[in-house]
Amino acid sequence: MTSTGIAAIVVSYRSAETIEACLEALKAASGVEEIRVVDNGSDDGTMDVVQSLSARDARIRFIANPDNPGFATACNQGAQASASPWLAFVNPDLMVERDSLLRLAEAAARNDALMGAVLVDEAGVEDPASRRRAPDFAAMLRDASARRLSVLPNAEQYQRVEAISGALMVISRRVFDEVEGFDAGYRLHAEDLDLCRRVGEAGHAVCIDNAVRVLHLRGVSSKSRPVFVEWHKHRGLWRYYRKFDAPAQGRLTRYAVFAMIWTRFVFSAMGKAVTR
Repeated sequence: MTSTGIAAIVVSYRSAETIEACLEALKAASGVEEIRVVDNGSDDGTMDVVQSLSARDARIRFIANPDNPGFATACNQGAQASASPWLAFVNPDLMVERDSLLRLAEAAARNDALMGAVLVDEAGVEDPASRRRAPDFAAMLRDASARRLSVLPNAEQYQRVEAISGALMVISRRVFDEVEGFDAGYRLHAEDLDLCRRVGEAGHAVCIDNAVRVLHLRGVSSKSRPVFVEWHKHRGLWRYYRKFDAPAQGRLTRYAVFAMIWTRFVFSAMGKAVTR
């Protein structure tokens, strides 16, 4: 890589619980030249923390959206507000190690890839979304077992996959601009699947570096509005299906996929509401 400068993009929403630790980890991370926090209308003190940190480190700048335009839009805002040749999209509940992002950027350059890492919780359990196949909705109709997340086994170090988690993505600005960034039509969830699909269709690899493990606390921003999150998750899946797979499938299949996605939403939302 001729240049290893990395812009870390953090999209926050009610992230006061973890944002300081996340940003402190990014400040200490090798190769990080810019940190851009895009806040989607937090009302829990998140921005107080961000402003305090930005006053002490010139690398940290922020965009305070007055409302919540969605994760994809905010990611694009952060990318546009930075200039480094490498972009790292980092969730506010994710804690990188000192060398995590630099290793991922170097691996991405070596493999011409959108690169992810193995995400683990505090107990060291891997997040199955770290490496996975893209959803095949027609197969889900034929086989109920296909509705479970299709997880790929840990193989070689630089493992080509169909999709990685949007909680941590490292990509060159060149490739990000080539595919025109995230699709802002998604509000929350499935935008990572969409980006992976378009990067692959553009002729680049989608990979995970199985040697890089990063702590992901998961779900901090979404705990306050679980049904809202479920709505946009299923809306995102329907958009993904319509965009990539529906045009090649028959009307009955499209209707059946619609019914499957939204029936799943109803049961999932009911479960979240009861749990609350």
